[in-house]
Amino acid sequence: MTSALAAPPVAHPVADAYARLSAAFPGLRVTTWGEAPPAGDGWVTAAALAAGGEALDAFLAWDDAQILRDYGQRARPDVTASFALHRYAWPACLLITIPWFLHRRVPYLPVGNVSFQRELGRMAVRIDAFACLPDDPAAGLPGARVVADEEALRAEVRSAVAGHLRPVLDGFRSRMRRGPRALWGMATDEIVEGLWYLGHLLGEEPRAVAELERLLPGATAPYVGSAAFRTLTGPRGEALPTRDRASCCMFYTLRPEDTCVTCPRTCDADRITRLTATS
Repeated sequence: MTSALAAPPVAHPVADAYARLSAAFPGLRVTTWGEAPPAGDGWVTAAALAAGGEALDAFLAWDDAQILRDYGQRARPDVTASFALHRYAWPACLLITIPWFLHRRVPYLPVGNVSFQRELGRMAVRIDAFACLPDDPAAGLPGARVVADEEALRAEVRSAVAGHLRPVLDGFRSRMRRGPRALWGMATDEIVEGLWYLGHLLGEEPRAVAELERLLPGATAPYVGSAAFRTLTGPRGEALPTRDRASCCMFYTLRPEDTCVTCPRTCDADRITRLTATS
């Protein structure tokens, strides 16, 4: 009796996208897990953050200590919570948007399927299902949900991000002096600015901008506003891409004179100066 050779393990359909993400941005490494998420050693699940209890307290304490160390002062509790939410939501959105951007595959990631180790810049995920287009070679794999066209796939991106972030926003909401519209404005900004930045690192910034404009054209509840890109003209006639954030990151509460370049508080003249500055 001859034994059959075991088939090699098949890489998950979003594994290549996560590998390219980490290669372009070594500050974030994504792995997959099977039966149980990694635990201990600084790992926290998105579900634990959404629950709003001791795990969230510990998460916020890390930001409180970092703000004190970096800026020599404590932030208001709601500002600390805003910083902490950003540090989770920015990479969490990339878990969904990068596979869509690179391979037109949209993983579904409920909060129970994501774990985060912020100090090491690592995320671990369990992917049971994903959306894709009819001509995708992965369309016949287990867990594939085939949708009709590009617009339907964009709807899946919006739905997948909202499905993941909604309970997380609910968990943070009691710690932040912001209502639902402001929180979803933050979510909008995390989607746009994360993929915009990775598009730049991947050498595909113009395509990232165009894709984001189609993904978030406005009137796509629960998101607030559109991708909000626009182009300024530099002193030598050069095009300077910028956007207007839908929310405020609250950094001005620590450094009133130093606003973000995409903040609505930053006038166009200041944006041009900062975008054309040379080190």
